Amino acid sequence: MLSVKKSKSPSAIPFCGLLFISILSLATAVSAQKVKQSNQPATPLLTRTIPRHENFRLAYGGSVTIVGAPAGSITIEGWQRNEVDVNAEIELHGGTTQDLDRLAAVNTFVTDDDTNHIRILTTGTHDRELMKSVAKDFPKALIGLPWKIDYHIKVPVLTDLEISAGNGPITLSGVEGAIRLNALESNANLSLTGGLVAATIQSGKVNITVPTRSWHGLGAEVRLASGDLNVELAPGFSGDLKAEVLRNGEIKNNFPNLEPRERNSIGPHSLRARAGSGGAALTFILGDGIIRIQQAGAQR
Repeated sequence: MLSVKKSKSPSAIPFCGLLFISILSLATAVSAQKVKQSNQPATPLLTRTIPRHENFRLAYGGSVTIVGAPAGSITIEGWQRNEVDVNAEIELHGGTTQDLDRLAAVNTFVTDDDTNHIRILTTGTHDRELMKSVAKDFPKALIGLPWKIDYHIKVPVLTDLEISAGNGPITLSGVEGAIRLNALESNANLSLTGGLVAATIQSGKVNITVPTRSWHGLGAEVRLASGDLNVELAPGFSGDLKAEVLRNGEIKNNFPNLEPRERNSIGPHSLRARAGSGGAALTFILGDGIIRIQQAGAQR
């Protein structure tokens, strides 16, 4: 079993450095898996599914760092307990039971917890540095085999989140804190009510729902390089909205009674508007694709 040394301070692993390394590693892994899988033999592979469960106490206002697998889903829910509950399903594929045993020792996750910070870090054949240090004799033929981890994590409502994801669905609901999300490719469903949110996804479809009539916090900025970005706001929502399509695409605004914040500031590629009496700033930036803004419950 792989392990990580516990740190005494949540700042021991700077988020920016960890996230940059993780994103590079995940991007390389996703690309490598696509190339190497095409070279795998056509013989059927065995499949093994390994469930894991971990539970931790987390003090009020704590933080959770999640580094996901190159492939797999991440679901995060807020709840009223001062605990972080992690359920994971690890799916491995190999030619023999011996191959699956070797893969299971590497393709997994490790945790590191202290008083106010919990880290959930995926390990696996995608991490070259890890393989060099702890699995030097690992068969190269096994490195390109497909695998994934699906995470279902419950955290206290007032929790700061740092999420680094690869390729797979992301679901987030019921959490208000400082939330940073980075993903390569995802169909993401984000139900957000407050906090300070910064989300960046390279490609996919992002559905954002704000089910409350005002934002409880400093605001949000969501960036998507290419795909569809759908925003649903509660009836009677109050806030300041900014949306931009940087290259190809358009903004389709169907939210009633949006008022332009400046002259001619509501257009097909740029929108700066006020809903209701205004409030926290919600920003949506898309490279290529369509931004849809509408009232929750309306048909798309």
